Amino acid sequence: MGDERLHYYGQHGTPQKYDPTFKGPIYNRGCTDVICCVFLLLAIVGYVAVGMIAWTHGDPRKVIYPTDSRGEFCGQKGTKNANKPYLFYFNIVKCASPLVLLEFQCPTPQICVEKCPDRFLTLLRAHKSPDLEYYKQFCVPGVQNTKGVTEMLRDGDCPAVIVPSTPLARRCFPAIRTHKGVLMVGNETTYENGQGSWKNITELVEGAKKANVVLEARQLAMRIFEDYTVSWYWIVIGLVIAMVLSLLFIILLRFLAGIMVWVMIVMVILVLGYGIFHCYMEYARLRGEAGSDISLVDLGFQTDLRVYLHLRQTWMAFMIILSILEVIIILLLIFLRKRILIAIALIKEASRAVGYVMCSMLYPLVTFFLLCLCIAYWASTAVFLSTSNEAVYKILTAESACPLAGKTCNPETFPSSNESRLCPDAHCQFAFYGGESGYHRALLGLQIFNLFMFFWLANFVLALGQVTLAGAFASYYWAFSKPDDLPAFPLFSSFGRALRYHTGSLAFGSLILAIVQIIRVILEYLDQRLKAAKNKFAKFLMTCLKCCFWCLEKFIRFLNRNAYIMIAVYGTNFCTSARNAFFLLMRNIIRVAVLDKVTDFLFLLGKLLIVGSVGILAFFFFTHRIRIVQDTAPPLNYYWVPILTVIVGSYLIAHGFFSVYGMCVDTLFLCFCEDLERNDGSQERPYFMSPELRDILLKGSAEEGKRVEAEE
Repeated sequence: MGDERLHYYGQHGTPQKYDPTFKGPIYNRGCTDVICCVFLLLAIVGYVAVGMIAWTHGDPRKVIYPTDSRGEFCGQKGTKNANKPYLFYFNIVKCASPLVLLEFQCPTPQICVEKCPDRFLTLLRAHKSPDLEYYKQFCVPGVQNTKGVTEMLRDGDCPAVIVPSTPLARRCFPAIRTHKGVLMVGNETTYENGQGSWKNITELVEGAKKANVVLEARQLAMRIFEDYTVSWYWIVIGLVIAMVLSLLFIILLRFLAGIMVWVMIVMVILVLGYGIFHCYMEYARLRGEAGSDISLVDLGFQTDLRVYLHLRQTWMAFMIILSILEVIIILLLIFLRKRILIAIALIKEASRAVGYVMCSMLYPLVTFFLLCLCIAYWASTAVFLSTSNEAVYKILTAESACPLAGKTCNPETFPSSNESRLCPDAHCQFAFYGGESGYHRALLGLQIFNLFMFFWLANFVLALGQVTLAGAFASYYWAFSKPDDLPAFPLFSSFGRALRYHTGSLAFGSLILAIVQIIRVILEYLDQRLKAAKNKFAKFLMTCLKCCFWCLEKFIRFLNRNAYIMIAVYGTNFCTSARNAFFLLMRNIIRVAVLDKVTDFLFLLGKLLIVGSVGILAFFFFTHRIRIVQDTAPPLNYYWVPILTVIVGSYLIAHGFFSVYGMCVDTLFLCFCEDLERNDGSQERPYFMSPELRDILLKGSAEEGKRVEAEE
């Protein structure tokens, strides 16, 4: 049977031979794209090896706790820095990037201290004075008093200057404040850099302002975490409500597809209409209130998002957005009113298929679980890789003739080593964070490989789900007597066939998509680097490339989805399936335009209805506007945290349910196109489609074809 199917399509996917024995997904099939399967297995083995190496070298505590230049934690029990909880930077001006401070790789010596400095003081002024003992708190432990200022600065024993600082997230940052619009540290607007010249405070700000942004973000994250701890119970209840509504909607769609679609359309319009009305009422209520007329541009970014809700401009923006969305949906419904009737027929057929394969509604949980494993492995490996860097020390000397200058050294053993004897005036000074081993030089490449494998495996998981569902629903379509001819366990049979025979084909399609996605990530990185450049041609070229690869990714997703359906039905390899699916769709391009996108639009309305209903309920509950349960809602720092969580979670839940319907519709549609080309409705070659689906689809397609011909 499988060999006969291979001859069904001729050149360019043209149907050539009728196969009377074909009655659904082919069971007698062979393995496809074996080479890609081998590549995937080898890549997974390499991915596991990368993870093990990263876990050996990395230390995720560096993301949470500060470490000095020697890699020792500050304030940790059982260490010599147990009583020194704060990290002090010798020259914070060098810490210009927030990523540097977030990963604690600032290219300046860092030590653990008991407390942050509280005064301006230079090493030159403190040397051989009563302030020297205070100053030595911020020098490398064990510094000798016999050294001069020049030697201390040269050896990196002490900072050139200390400024008043405050501890933030266990790190000492300049105590920057604004007084009458003037930036100050302590009570000063300038500071001596320790080398005889004076600098403006703004130079300190350049090194610390981005760090403050990062630390404010950490404080924001802590407040958000507190909100989650007190509201997680209600968030779970909201997500359960979303799941119940989605399940109820799917069940009603099974028996009342036509009525539910029109009810869904009306409800979406009403929900958006209420949103517009509510925004207008809030806009009118704030009229005349103090501070409500401030523009969003003048206000700037605020971590407390409740501030924006006291501005009239915010509600005006919401009202305009909802109004535009309402008008767009109404216009689409007016222009698509006839096509919606055709789409409803396909949804009814999909409802019957889902009803006979009810376990398909639970398959998104399998996909969700596998995706969580991919995300967890990728995130943990990325953290361990990013914390694998070590402090590198170099031999520095005033004598250029020293052959050891620039070589790595160990600061603890350097004073008694042969290097110090060969170069008496040399010293071992901190150079940078990184490493000179092959592993450290390959860290960037390993991070890229980690991201690439995440894309590949995540796309593979999604592809596995699509092939599994497509095989199950194709079994329903090609069952002549429904449901008598339906296999006993169509979903499990399809899952087994996908893993046993088509792992290589799924890996092939996922690999192509992963390559495009990693290229898009690289383009985004290059675009960030080019933002500061003034080359307009480079920016234009980068924008064009990003647009082209975005379109390419969308096209590949569409092609892969239909190729997976052909794989599930006929068991052909990926390239053959993609070619056959593409030409089959091109031969039915009018039906694709009429049905595929209209059903997607209707499913989108269903998601918006569920998300909007649950979101409005969450908004009224967490803002204490429901009198019956007004005292039940927990006190929150930011009430938008649980609301957004419920909205996003509700969308993911609704998308999980509707994705099954979407895959069912796409599978039935492709099988319908195949059915038209294989059969003619006669007794010898009867259609496998249901009579209701045949009547409305063939009638709708004929009317659409006549309309297109008339326009031409």
